[in-house]
Amino acid sequence: MRAGLKKDWSLHHGAFRRLLDWLDEGTDSHGTKYLEMRRRLAAYFGRKNCISADDLADETLTRVARRLEEEGSIPDPPARYCYVVAKFILMEYRRRASCTQMGFDDRRSGAQQYEAHPDWESRQKLLDRLDQCLAKLDRDHRALILEYYCGEAREKIERRRALAERLGLTMNALSIRACRIRERLEACVKTPVEER
Repeated sequence: MRAGLKKDWSLHHGAFRRLLDWLDEGTDSHGTKYLEMRRRLAAYFGRKNCISADDLADETLTRVARRLEEEGSIPDPPARYCYVVAKFILMEYRRRASCTQMGFDDRRSGAQQYEAHPDWESRQKLLDRLDQCLAKLDRDHRALILEYYCGEAREKIERRRALAERLGLTMNALSIRACRIRERLEACVKTPVEER
């Protein structure tokens, strides 16, 4: 049962609300504790030299929300538990990175040899599918998701604040909207071509 939940689980409004309530610890912060925790997690991953610190922070909070959904409650203090989950995500990130890195002696020169690498080909196919799925989104959703993930570190945060202000949304509402669009994109990318 739990394995099925993890495999098919996606962050929905109820789970996000439960996460916000848990982070608030009984007081309604109107999402500021969520934003602060997300900022602190992104800073943590940034200090560990992770390229996609914001995405890893999002993944951490999604896993915490999933645990809350599965268990109903988490007895640990929110900050402590979030950092425990973040450490596991960091280990997974480093394991993936070490599997994909090649030693200097292993690298072959020349773009043709690099492009012939099977990982490059599968990555290209995935990117092509993502482009096709992005093209299927309506113009406003496509613009929102591209702007939401544009930039790195501080620049990305500032862009998101400006985007939320431009759309007349809170940062929480923007995050939820982007999460829903991303879930639709992920489902589209995973769908076999003949079914799209």
